[in-house]
Amino acid sequence: MWVTLIVFCLAILLAYSLGNYLAAVMQGRPMKTDRLFCWFEQPVYRILGVNPQSGMSVRHYINAFLMSSLLLLLVVCGIFMTQQWLPLNPNDAPNMNWDLALHTSISFLTNTNQQHYSGQAQLSHLSQMTGIVGLQVITPMMGLALVVATLRGLFYRHPQNTADQNEAVENSLNSHARPTTEVPVNVGNFWADVIRPACRFLIPLCVIWALLLTSQGVPSTFAGGPIVQVLDQQAEPNDQKIPLGPVAAMVASKQLGSNGGGWYGPNSAVPLENPTPLSNMLELLAILLIPMSVIFMIGKFTQRKKFMLMVLGSMLLMSVLSTGLALWSEGYSATSHSMSLMEGKEVRFGADASALWLALTTQVNNGSVNMMHDSAAPLTGLVALSNMLINTIWGGVGCGLQQFIVYLLLAVFVAGLMTGRTPELFGRKIEAYEIKLLAVLIVLQPLVILGFTAVTLWFPAITVHSNPAFHGISQVFYEYVSAFANNGSGFEGLGDNTLWWNLSCSIVLLLGRYPALIIPLLIAASLAGKRHAPESTGSLQVETPTFALTLVAIVVILTLLQFMPVLVLGPVADHVLLVGS
Repeated sequence: MWVTLIVFCLAILLAYSLGNYLAAVMQGRPMKTDRLFCWFEQPVYRILGVNPQSGMSVRHYINAFLMSSLLLLLVVCGIFMTQQWLPLNPNDAPNMNWDLALHTSISFLTNTNQQHYSGQAQLSHLSQMTGIVGLQVITPMMGLALVVATLRGLFYRHPQNTADQNEAVENSLNSHARPTTEVPVNVGNFWADVIRPACRFLIPLCVIWALLLTSQGVPSTFAGGPIVQVLDQQAEPNDQKIPLGPVAAMVASKQLGSNGGGWYGPNSAVPLENPTPLSNMLELLAILLIPMSVIFMIGKFTQRKKFMLMVLGSMLLMSVLSTGLALWSEGYSATSHSMSLMEGKEVRFGADASALWLALTTQVNNGSVNMMHDSAAPLTGLVALSNMLINTIWGGVGCGLQQFIVYLLLAVFVAGLMTGRTPELFGRKIEAYEIKLLAVLIVLQPLVILGFTAVTLWFPAITVHSNPAFHGISQVFYEYVSAFANNGSGFEGLGDNTLWWNLSCSIVLLLGRYPALIIPLLIAASLAGKRHAPESTGSLQVETPTFALTLVAIVVILTLLQFMPVLVLGPVADHVLLVGS
């Protein structure tokens, strides 16, 4: 319990300062460190051939996002498929098959880090350092860029004349991107929105965290690792190679960037990746730090502190409830004393630290683990699934806030219907076009997750799971929920390195990432183009505790009720069966 309180308190205290700094970075304010960081940023802009001072329309912004994603996919996939012939391969990792390389590339491109491979055995140091860590730095900043562009659209103000337009440039939410006559609604510059926070925010944090983890014994070397004698000399083989590498840098980026995954197959359950209680706390703190910072960023970025507090309060309420349920399930429920539940847990962490990690890693789109989620109590698995289905309890870097905006728009629409008012957010009416786009996102989640789960369970030959009963349903359902939520954790026991799993999960990964980032931006741009009406006493007040509770209720009802049948057939039935036995 004390660890839980310490992690939350430290995260909030650090995130407050980091959020204010991040707001200044995303607004392009002059900073004392400009001369230093320009040494890194300007060459990148020149290589890309872009002007970071030029504003973009929504169409240009989305095109830059999609085309850069496609280019990254091709490059990283090529590295994975040719790593055997490339340098920095001391462990002789073979080339990846095309389907595994495609899934791995898409998984890290979508900030999911779902692994159908074991990193220490199937990736070279070069693949880990470029394909894996490279995407772990770039893709979170892409998510941040999209949500910042969405905020610019939601709070956009139309200049009335040339003088007003010049004044708007000086005081706009994005001072480094100037509106032009060709850009009627300026949502910023995609390249600046990715490169600035990467260089000035995420990479410095990763360096600090990597040094802290190295001090705790996490490997940070280019060596392939020593060969040691096994304890049982009668066993075959009687020696074993301990794979090492620049692990600390990868762990830092995976935790801070809401990436997940791991250098080693068992992830942060491996002592080499998470050796001490302090390293465990550092990695737990890193999961929450940047998603919380993005929430605190809202206050300075939009100049609406009450709005930031409403978002923070809603997410914190859901987070506390979720974490409390996970801790209760693992430590105090009817199944907590079953020795079978210790099978995939690290004894050095115990049930509480394992449950805390499970709760936080699924509240955030992180997916790293310090235990095997397949070994969690059934109701703890239910908590993990619920967190990912909601997908906005902190969420990923940018992605969580973007999903929250979807629920915010939906709650405004529902509240408007209940009170007999035209739905309106920040002085702009929500009309048929915006509701249709929202409907696409609401329908897409159950359609994709339940559709692929049903097909996979219908054909046992492609399921390849280790539990044919209720837990088997949970295993398959969890895999697709994790992929769609861009989380990446899993109920291990699936033989998931097959053509079906690699291709089907790749489709789910893409459908879970890109519509959820792009559609809210389209809605914000549509609202930005409408006439702004001053807010009055008759306007719906979204910055109040009452509305926050309404929003949380809509999130829970909408998300969980539509998946209630499969949750009952999976973890709930599994719990009843375990209690009965």
